[in-house]
Amino acid sequence: MKVLFLTPWYPSERDAMAGLFVQKHADAVRAQGVEVRVIHSQTWRDTWRQWKTLQREGWMPDVVQLNVIQKQGLLALWLKRRYNIPYIIVEHWSGYLPQSGQFLHMPAWKKRFVRRVCRGAEQVLTVSTPLQQAMQKAGLQAQQWGLIDNVVDDFFFQNTRNTLNNRNTPKTLLHISCFDERAKNIKGLLRAAKMLSTQRQDWRLVLIGTGVDYDDVRAFADSLDMPEGLLLWTGELTPREVAEWLHQADALVLSSRYETYGVILAEATAAGVPILSTPVGIAEETADLIVPQEIAQNKPGRFAEFIETILWKTDRDRCQNPNTDRFTAATIGKKLKAAYDSCLHRDI
Repeated sequence: MKVLFLTPWYPSERDAMAGLFVQKHADAVRAQGVEVRVIHSQTWRDTWRQWKTLQREGWMPDVVQLNVIQKQGLLALWLKRRYNIPYIIVEHWSGYLPQSGQFLHMPAWKKRFVRRVCRGAEQVLTVSTPLQQAMQKAGLQAQQWGLIDNVVDDFFFQNTRNTLNNRNTPKTLLHISCFDERAKNIKGLLRAAKMLSTQRQDWRLVLIGTGVDYDDVRAFADSLDMPEGLLLWTGELTPREVAEWLHQADALVLSSRYETYGVILAEATAAGVPILSTPVGIAEETADLIVPQEIAQNKPGRFAEFIETILWKTDRDRCQNPNTDRFTAATIGKKLKAAYDSCLHRDI
């Protein structure tokens, strides 16, 4: 079977992390014996140029996987009309979520285009139920809806964390994000950390990552005058380094205003780490404790109580999610291949 991936996001020399989740999907289906070619482009002209190169090589897909409905969707529509090649959509974009509002503010013609591409797909797979619901509320219709997880690397499952309850060791709470304050609400987390630090200091908050608001968030943290040693800033780490921190941690906290998925939730689940999260992405399926948005954003004292609960009052043995196989490359690769098989055995 030959599958063509169309995507605006994919790792490159310029940015090795951009669209890494799309590359992992491609690798997962390759492991199932599928031949995958990728057109990664930002413009329609470049999309068409790369397609013509494949065509000159004599390569023709059996199925197209459109990752995110953008300009590349025009090629998916054309291939279906011209060569009767079916396509599926795997959607990751947060712009459909009401907290983002990007889709709602699109010009009317762009909305019509997105809806047309969505209707033409044999199946639309979203990475979370909230994203699927947001797309449906935005008026997008599909022949068939489904869900697909992002792939978690194998080394996250190799849990080497010491689970002995040593009361003399400070607790470690992790926050891992791209430091986009509008989405991640890191300042809300820091306010809660300040409140908890006035009650007890036998813990630390480790903040992993970097991003557009990193300097602003650091400056905000400095203004709170936290106790020395309570905060640790690591900067950007490799996935293996993130896994090592998860295996040492007592809990993970995600304070986001919105997420389409929340890959770190899947990674923490694989590592067997207790999770405190706002109700975003796959949190309802993975988190051990949900903190309401109103509390995470506006009530730091109450948020601090949730942090204290996840660190000192949560039974770790009950935080071992038995359904971690759902995040493996093998499981996800098989699910995508099944979607392709369904396309090829359906009249289009």
